[in-house]
Amino acid sequence: MVQIKSDASLDSMRAAGRVVARTLAAVREAAAVGVALRALDATARGVLREAGAGSPFLDYHPDWAPTPFPAVICASVNDAIVHGIPGSYRLHDGDLVSIDCGAVLGGWVGDAAVSFTVGRARPDDLRLIDTTYEALNAGIAAAVVGNRVGDIAHAVGRVCRAAGYGIPDGLGGHGVGRQMHEDPGVPNEGSAGRGMTLRHGMVLAIEPMLTGSGTDRHFTARDGWTVRTLDASRAAHTEHTVAITDEGPRILTAL
Repeated sequence: MVQIKSDASLDSMRAAGRVVARTLAAVREAAAVGVALRALDATARGVLREAGAGSPFLDYHPDWAPTPFPAVICASVNDAIVHGIPGSYRLHDGDLVSIDCGAVLGGWVGDAAVSFTVGRARPDDLRLIDTTYEALNAGIAAAVVGNRVGDIAHAVGRVCRAAGYGIPDGLGGHGVGRQMHEDPGVPNEGSAGRGMTLRHGMVLAIEPMLTGSGTDRHFTARDGWTVRTLDASRAAHTEHTVAITDEGPRILTAL
């Protein structure tokens, strides 16, 4: 069931979203060649703690996962699309990094993701990342009252496919509120004019994920969490939590 939020609730979600934005900014600033992914997780924990916020990621245990998630960020590097566990891996020159983060504040959730490179960037990686953000912005622009979920999916997918990139099968966005994952699902590809009608007070996580080689196929690594491209090509992931309002899309996870 889709939960419609009051305007006061949207303001509360904006407060949670600001914590997410600050956390992602701190993690990105801390990311450098030689830094271990677990150190980035420690940075994120510090920001959440200072804000008095909790993490919807830590100890999250969906039915398909063999163990609870052990961190407050997902850190996915190079061919990892999403759900990377931040462990002992140290960043290398030229790595493509995607960081996904959530915060719980006052019982409301914010969820967002960024992608960036460390050290000397490959031009192909920069183009992939730029296109992922372009797709995110296109999806947000379609998130208006009276449109449908399919309009968001179509806008995201059109940008991705036009650039020749892949869209990983079965991965996409979702509703956000008291829980990190609520109805409806928000695919990264679909038909315009289809799906649920968007209403004032709906809140969606729009999150394009692209693969550089154009493949849509992926697999889950042995850790039971990290989703990787099947052909080892690079991937990028961006996300914002967005409220549907009569005044237009309201990005809740911006700084």
